[in-house]
Amino acid sequence: MNVTEKERILVVDDDEEICQLLAGYLRQQGFEVDTAGDGERLFEVLSQRMPDLVILDIMLPGESGLVLYRRLQERGDIPVIFLTALDSVTDRVVGLELGADDYMIKPFEPRELLARIRTVLRRRRFGRRQDGPGMSSGHDGEPECLSFAGWELNVRSRGLHDPEGALVELSDAQYRLLMIFLAHPFQIMSRDMLLNMLHGRDAAPFDRSVDIQVSRLRNRLGDSAAMRLIRTVRGGGYMFAVAVTPVWKHA
Repeated sequence: MNVTEKERILVVDDDEEICQLLAGYLRQQGFEVDTAGDGERLFEVLSQRMPDLVILDIMLPGESGLVLYRRLQERGDIPVIFLTALDSVTDRVVGLELGADDYMIKPFEPRELLARIRTVLRRRRFGRRQDGPGMSSGHDGEPECLSFAGWELNVRSRGLHDPEGALVELSDAQYRLLMIFLAHPFQIMSRDMLLNMLHGRDAAPFDRSVDIQVSRLRNRLGDSAAMRLIRTVRGGGYMFAVAVTPVWKHA
């Protein structure tokens, strides 16, 4: 499936202006869009048609987005991107721990949200046995490995093999950081976002711990100017700059 086949997005936000602006922008990008201002309307829409992805504000009248997320998952594994306030660190962490696919902090740039929507939909299609470049039908569930630039990461055993087939040891922190990058290829990840996803907290002023962790991961990957896998984006953070392909192993 691709965008031209009119994937459907449901925007849930009690701010009508945000709903309408997002709906108009996403329709221009080729999506079908429904909107809802609260949980009641959300489930009215679901009773009529199922979306491919839900954009869900956490701060809603009545039941919060976190409560609605739990109810959504009872209806199936629907991809969700949370919208959160800048200072709602706890809500963002809880949302990710519940299993949400991603989050955006208000105010946000629509083009960044669009990039994340496409990333989530692409990642979810891998698990829906869709055919695509480098994939074949008949695969069930999540891929066993992720391949990038000749490297291969086994997400079950956490074994990372370089292009020569040699095993490269990763610490737990390095594995988690690599998985974040592999889940968001070609997407700019701010230091604050990376730190939050790794440790559940925002970066304090002059906190360079993420830079240190990225540097260590680069060393494990043999990242160099000749083959830059993780690019530094000036004023933005970091971006994983190569394509990621799912790989299913046969027994």
